[in-house]
Amino acid sequence: MTPSEKEILSRLNTDRMPVHVAIIMDGNGRWAKRHGFKSRTKGHQAGIEAVRAATRTAAELHLTVLTLYAFSEENWLRPKHEISFLMRLLSHFLKEEIPELMENNIRLVASGRLFRLPENCKKQLDETRSITAQNTGLVLNLALSYGGRSEIVDAVREILLRIRQGEIQEKDISEQLISKYLYQPELPPPDLIIRTSGEYRTSNFLLWQGAYAEYCFTDVLWPDFNKTEFLKALLDYQSRERRFGGV
Repeated sequence: MTPSEKEILSRLNTDRMPVHVAIIMDGNGRWAKRHGFKSRTKGHQAGIEAVRAATRTAAELHLTVLTLYAFSEENWLRPKHEISFLMRLLSHFLKEEIPELMENNIRLVASGRLFRLPENCKKQLDETRSITAQNTGLVLNLALSYGGRSEIVDAVREILLRIRQGEIQEKDISEQLISKYLYQPELPPPDLIIRTSGEYRTSNFLLWQGAYAEYCFTDVLWPDFNKTEFLKALLDYQSRERRFGGV
């Protein structure tokens, strides 16, 4: 018998919650196919409610950061009509969620090569980030046009530029310095990375920051990832002993 939300909550240790949870939101297309829809876009639409559920749950549990892998660098290779739909959906979400973000004291940030987003998306993203900038609760980090390798490349390029300008020296390069030039250097590394849909790979997500993250893989497709599924992932996380390379 699957444990209920109430049962899982009673077993969770509030003192051992992860600070930062990141989610690879996978399975929208398969969800649409499973439900008899001809278009993958129906799955993307259904996935928006799962985004809301995950964000609300993270805020309710007083997590510090929730990062959602919303659109990867590789996703630009998808059919143009699907990309256009996803960008319209993103822009609509960013606008429509402002009241809930404000009500729940959530601050929105974004990670990735944001310059690649369409102008209307960039404008709405900037507006939503500005409106929520003073909120002090959960930080919702959307990974948009994001790739873990691209992030490291961009950090290296920025460091080389600073070296040429004489601001830093080659001997200053360290793990801490590289971390300083990542997309969101003020955010702590993820403690838990969840991937939905039954796939077992990182898909170029948080390669630097996730070096010592715990991973949780679930067969649940993203549109079906509700509060109970989130709580189950947190309970699984708390069953592990984190050693960070030690003994």
